[in-house]
Amino acid sequence: MSQMLILAAEAKENPLVPPIPELVIGLIAFVIVFGFLAKKLLPNINKVLDERREAIEGGIEKAEAAQTEAQSVLEQYKAQLAEARHEAARLRQEAQEQGATLIAEMRAEGQRQREEIVAAGHTQIDADRKAASQALRQDVGKLATDLAGKLVGESLEDHARQSRVIDRFLDELEEKAEAAR
Repeated sequence: MSQMLILAAEAKENPLVPPIPELVIGLIAFVIVFGFLAKKLLPNINKVLDERREAIEGGIEKAEAAQTEAQSVLEQYKAQLAEARHEAARLRQEAQEQGATLIAEMRAEGQRQREEIVAAGHTQIDADRKAASQALRQDVGKLATDLAGKLVGESLEDHARQSRVIDRFLDELEEKAEAAR
């Protein structure tokens, strides 16, 4: 038994095993501190955590709303871009059609002007040829009259007769020239 007493005496002096009154006082103090923290501090902590959760959820909802709005704006932008491309293609097609029409009109106008110039040139050539023929007839007639006057030995100054003789002579020359062709 003495060994038990020694063990009991050693247990009282063991620093790892606290005395019972200290254990009871520590337990009561723990329950008081835990109760105080549960009544005062825990609601504040829960309140802050709830506010954070609501802020995060609200931020997520705002982000989703912003993303939805951004998506709708993007779709509108794509629709406007497609419409602008369609309009540009239509305008380009109209411009090409107008250009082709303008080119055709300019070609027709150029052709018409060319034909007018050629016709005017032919008319001018015909007029010049007639004037040259008339001048040549007069010169040839004068020379023929002078030559005939020298051959016959008398002057052929009568203009009416002179013109008839010259016209007859030139007509005969033209007939011979045409027959030779």
